[in-house]
Amino acid sequence: MRKKQSNGRNMNPTIAQYVPVADLIVQTFGEDCEVVLHDLETPQRSVVYVANNRVTGREIGQNFEHLVPQVILSDKLENDIVANYYFTSKDGKLIKSSTALLRDFDGNIVGAMCINLDTSKITQNIAWLQALLPDISRREAAEEVAEKPPHITEIVTDLINKIIGKQDASSLRREEKLEMISFMDSRGIFLMKGAVEQVAAKMNITKVTVYSYLDEVRGKK
Repeated sequence: MRKKQSNGRNMNPTIAQYVPVADLIVQTFGEDCEVVLHDLETPQRSVVYVANNRVTGREIGQNFEHLVPQVILSDKLENDIVANYYFTSKDGKLIKSSTALLRDFDGNIVGAMCINLDTSKITQNIAWLQALLPDISRREAAEEVAEKPPHITEIVTDLINKIIGKQDASSLRREEKLEMISFMDSRGIFLMKGAVEQVAAKMNITKVTVYSYLDEVRGKK
């Protein structure tokens, strides 16, 4: 079973304690199971450990993809866990996934553990199970989801702050702002009500400018 190490990077101790758990889960469920550990202190390169990356091909130093729209903003989020949601991998596999948010001893969310199961064998060989699988047809996402509880807003705000960092907004070049907004848009940050206002304030620009940047980066995709 292939593992991906942390390339010598000092792993957050809270997250490091889940490495044996990740290995145990993969060894229990086999080659169609993958476990990814994220350090949300560094959102743009959050992946710090992968047990058996053959399922989605995740690599150390990559960032999160489904965390905001399918976990943090999910109506199913309870006790920091969202179980059994689905997404399609880049190579077309239907992945069944469950995610737990990881907190430090002070109660701050510092990471996430994602369990990914490749359902290919099920969908190919057990036809009657297809009736139990969800409709995964793509739909256009709404610009904003309904207002969420305060603690959910705090999580997204924390991600925004970490993505933009402590840089002086006036020192950011236009290209840097575009890159950050493109990353946040691709990861579902702007699905949160009020996110545009938060980003505008953090970058010291207007809401109109944020929407202009969004139109620009979306036009390039």
